[in-house]
Amino acid sequence: MSFLKKYQHVILISISIVLYFFFAYFLERTQFNILIFLWFSLFGCFYLLMKNNEISFSNLVGISIIFRLIFLFATPNLSQDFYRFIWDGRMILEGLNPYLSLPETFIQQHNYPIAEAAELYSGMGELNGSHYTNYPPLNQLCFFIAALFSSKSIFGSVVVLRLIIILADIGILFFGKKLLEKINLPVKNIFWYVLNPFIIIEMTGNLHFEPVMLFFFIFGMYKLHQKKWLLAAILIGCSISVKLIPLLFLPLFFQWFIKIYGKDKTNNIKWIGFKFKSKKMFQIVSFYTIIILVNIILFLPFLSSTLISNYSNSVGLWFGKFEFNASFYYIFREIGYLFRGYNEIAIIGKITPILTILFLLFLTFFKKNISIKQLFTTMLFSLCFYYFTSTTVHPWYVATPIILSVFTKYKFPMVWSLVIILSYQAYSNNPWQENLWFVALEYIIVISFLVYEIIKKTFRKNYI
Repeated sequence: MSFLKKYQHVILISISIVLYFFFAYFLERTQFNILIFLWFSLFGCFYLLMKNNEISFSNLVGISIIFRLIFLFATPNLSQDFYRFIWDGRMILEGLNPYLSLPETFIQQHNYPIAEAAELYSGMGELNGSHYTNYPPLNQLCFFIAALFSSKSIFGSVVVLRLIIILADIGILFFGKKLLEKINLPVKNIFWYVLNPFIIIEMTGNLHFEPVMLFFFIFGMYKLHQKKWLLAAILIGCSISVKLIPLLFLPLFFQWFIKIYGKDKTNNIKWIGFKFKSKKMFQIVSFYTIIILVNIILFLPFLSSTLISNYSNSVGLWFGKFEFNASFYYIFREIGYLFRGYNEIAIIGKITPILTILFLLFLTFFKKNISIKQLFTTMLFSLCFYYFTSTTVHPWYVATPIILSVFTKYKFPMVWSLVIILSYQAYSNNPWQENLWFVALEYIIVISFLVYEIIKKTFRKNYI
């Protein structure tokens, strides 16, 4: 027993390496039973490693990198989006604007503008190939880099894309640790993101670019904490130019610049109204202006008369056509079936963004939000509200709540990262078909844990 305790971390690391290797090179996403076994086993090892106080910070860094490098030469097995990434990157390399054409148009005309065009189209699938690309400019830059280094090999492009994502995660580790130090939280918290099997598999393994977005965002938040709001604005603008999600957070920065809370005679924090000082107004207007300008400048190389319509239509599809792993939306949909007899996604898809905006405005003006910790907490809840009401929640979306939670007292996103794998049950069916019992189980667990954490926090605040 003492032997097991002494070498527990070595055993856990060894088991994880074997499981990750099998996951990377032998698993197919239709093998749901094997997928579940590997997933929960890796999370068990992850949890025990996080609770082992004998492993140093530097050793955890090394372990995190080793786990990622296992996937270096593997073809993603849970997602086919990377084929579209490679397509877009090679289009740019050939001097073609990826925002202006559909892959299926080229294939139908037997026109192959890039190397391995037929293979890439077949890999991305008809659904992806029939829509305009919705990846912002800095994301496209990553795809272009892959094409630059490997313009004729899908395998080579995969390796380059994976290295970019690994470097982004290392950047998150570096600036996340520095920010945790500044706000007096345990630096080991960063490994709830960096060492998380969900992050390793979905990002490094399946080539989703949330880490690049989150690198710029965490770097920007670190600079904001240093009061270097100009550089923070540039970095957050770059983050939006990788993935659009940080757009949701922009209203929440209002209180950082315009303080609306102060202390009364009893030293309690209370609402004091807006203090519109010219200097602060200049800062916040400049902050938002810089973020907008960064994105406009990055879009300029792709500017055309149809860019805006193509891009907005592509983004809009996620609200009005696609359904996957939704929670409250599925309840709204069933109510629609009950009263109208058909799917009301076109209407519901327009209402839920409005609800998100209203919730954001509430958090902006009525939730105390004047410190970095409070900012992260508010961002976490605003984003999760958006996801809970969305029509589509792909597993990799959960990466952002995970990194936000690292800087808060809430851990429900960690639970979500564990049970999100239930959504992959849909791919074990032929043809693809969601089992809503699995979706319901996922969200019952997540929301129950969220409610538990809120009640626990409220109890401590009021009675301890």
